[in-house]
Amino acid sequence: MAKESMKAREVKRARMCARFEAKRKALKAAGDYEALDKLPKNSSPVRKHNRCKLTGRPKGYIRTFGISRNIFRKMALEGKIPGVTKASW
Repeated sequence: MAKESMKAREVKRARMCARFEAKRKALKAAGDYEALDKLPKNSSPVRKHNRCKLTGRPKGYIRTFGISRNIFRKMALEGKIPGVTKASW
């Protein structure tokens, strides 16, 4: 389980990124890199990091489901993810 502060930081970055998206796009199109540099660093989409929605784990993230591999396996075995079954042959 990740610290609550780490989860909150990622939420803050996502909000800042959405807030400055239009302005950042306009400045990039205009080629005004000095003004672009004055925007908050956390408003850049590059600084966002994928984290598990349930636990906040930063590694082993499965993008299509938005959760980490550990939680994915647990939920799949419990039958909580539709269409996902354990492989057997």
